[in-house]
Amino acid sequence: MDILTNADLHCHSVVSDGTLTPEALAQRAKANGVELWALTDHDELGGQARAIAAARAVGLPYLTGAEISVTFLDITVHIVGLGMDPDHPELVEGLRATRGGREQRAREMADDLARVGIKGAFEGALRYVGNPDLISRSHFARHLVDTGVCKDIPEVFRKYLTEGKPGFVPHRWARLGDAVRWIVGAGGVAIIAHPGRYAFTPTQEYALFTEFKGHGGQGVEVVTGAHNASDVVKYTGFCTEFDLAASRGSDFHSPDESHTDLGQLPDLPGHLTPVWSLLSSRVH
Repeated sequence: MDILTNADLHCHSVVSDGTLTPEALAQRAKANGVELWALTDHDELGGQARAIAAARAVGLPYLTGAEISVTFLDITVHIVGLGMDPDHPELVEGLRATRGGREQRAREMADDLARVGIKGAFEGALRYVGNPDLISRSHFARHLVDTGVCKDIPEVFRKYLTEGKPGFVPHRWARLGDAVRWIVGAGGVAIIAHPGRYAFTPTQEYALFTEFKGHGGQGVEVVTGAHNASDVVKYTGFCTEFDLAASRGSDFHSPDESHTDLGQLPDLPGHLTPVWSLLSSRVH
């Protein structure tokens, strides 16, 4: 497994905030030349059985996955878990509790949007997900585009749903140590997702990596859809400094919304330890 290059270990289906089914994602990944795939829905394992079956049907090696929402220094951070037992009781219960705050947060987001004249946003967003436990900003954004409030997703996040804008409601998610413990306890590897996206100071970012490593985290996304070339260089250095394995994932959500398709990322820098080398026994 170490010699493969086109691993895509971060994407989302309709089970969380993507627009394609696990089956369609497996087919798309295979068609795009992906050699190892993982579905990592937000705080949810409900698509794993379908993803395993779909990957098997197209002959695509597969790792189980999830992307867990964490609050660290009052900023939302995402921790990807790979290779876990999706039926592990502590992991299942931890994710259930993490999802539990989404509906109340979504209703508060809708109330805030109503104050600036955008009515019915909760019901509108719910049409894109069906389950209030999984409702997210992405579903609100699709509603705002489809109803003509904004012309596209980037405009939504320039005007709404981000800190200081209408519709933004912070939420306290899982603790970093809990998320890493759930993943490791279920036999998986914990990875900091797209670290270049977080608004940390250098000191805060160093604290994140230090605490993550201390809790048993083993990897970081170096190559991902949100990273530019300078991010790749920066987090290559973090891999070396913190002795972390490197992961690679598009963070694909939708053919119409994601600027990086499944399997269309640059290679990992060759001298890094790929995270999949730690997970060979967990591949389906």
